[in-house]
Amino acid sequence: MRIGELSRRTGVNAHQLRYYEAQGLLEADRRANGYREYDENAVLRVKQIRHLLGAGLSSEDIAYLLPCAVGEAPELPGCPELLTAMRSRLRRLEDQLDRLARSRDALTAYIDAAEQTGSESYPPFDDATLEPVPA
Repeated sequence: MRIGELSRRTGVNAHQLRYYEAQGLLEADRRANGYREYDENAVLRVKQIRHLLGAGLSSEDIAYLLPCAVGEAPELPGCPELLTAMRSRLRRLEDQLDRLARSRDALTAYIDAAEQTGSESYPPFDDATLEPVPA
């Protein structure tokens, strides 16, 4: 099947499918006219990729795990190498969550303190030339 059909069958746009291919997650044969040609297994592979992306895994993580994936959900065997990779990603996610929680708490404290001090007049933010604070 060509990329348009794979896109329709999986609900993933062609741009993303080309990205998956560039990342080594999806394989396509090239016809003489340069068109990508995917086999029937590509539908399952794209669904697996989408599930693993939904779990917060990076394309690098997925490239490592995907050869072992079975089924659409997918199921992954509990071999030590895969468990180590998944635990590593889980630790990174937990670290991100901790940083976000600290940021939320700090911002809440600033809001609470600002609400306590009253309402002095300040120029509207639209006129300010402040640089945005990186998240």
